[in-house]
Amino acid sequence: MASQKKFAVVLSGNGVFDGSEIHEAVMTLYAINRNNAEYQIFAPDMDQHHVLNHLSGEEMDEKRNVLVESARIARGNAKALSEYLAQEFDALIIPGGFGAAKNLSSFAFDGVNCKVHPEMEMAINTTHKAGKPIGALCIAPVILARVLGDVVLTVGQDQGTTDALGKMGAQAVKTNAREIATDLENKIVTNPCYMLDSSIVDIAEGANNVVKALLKMMD
Repeated sequence: MASQKKFAVVLSGNGVFDGSEIHEAVMTLYAINRNNAEYQIFAPDMDQHHVLNHLSGEEMDEKRNVLVESARIARGNAKALSEYLAQEFDALIIPGGFGAAKNLSSFAFDGVNCKVHPEMEMAINTTHKAGKPIGALCIAPVILARVLGDVVLTVGQDQGTTDALGKMGAQAVKTNAREIATDLENKIVTNPCYMLDSSIVDIAEGANNVVKALLKMMD
């Protein structure tokens, strides 16, 4: 019996407005297990850019750690992103949420001139150079565009972000909620998730389609 494929899942906190989008994160984990694979969650050990009240949208006067907050979703089993080694995994996947654009990168503030967290950049580069597939959901594809440049990605129908991907050297394609954009040459699969007016069922199906495509790339 073949051993289970292993996914590294990079989270950016806990909550759509300042961390990982929880539905996207959970449905990604569900899709991985549903397709007879296993996962390990990683997150950078750093302070969040800021903490938002998810009821009011207002900024709160407190600090939270991205790894500690991600461990809430991981049920405690989260590792520092600095520990990630591409050779130990078969694929890398990044769920969305504003944390991808605020903590894993500065896209929310700097747009096409954004910087990517060094550990996130290293994880992407080492995985890509090893010829292993990478997935990204929602806004997270902008990170791949910033690091890898000339790749095929989607953020759904959002024209502003699509234009930004183009300016970073990526080829952006428009997709619907459950559709994926597949870059076979670079082994990249992306899905728009909540970049569109999606339901939680759309999120589950989109994440499942990404995971299935990544698994196919491993064969």
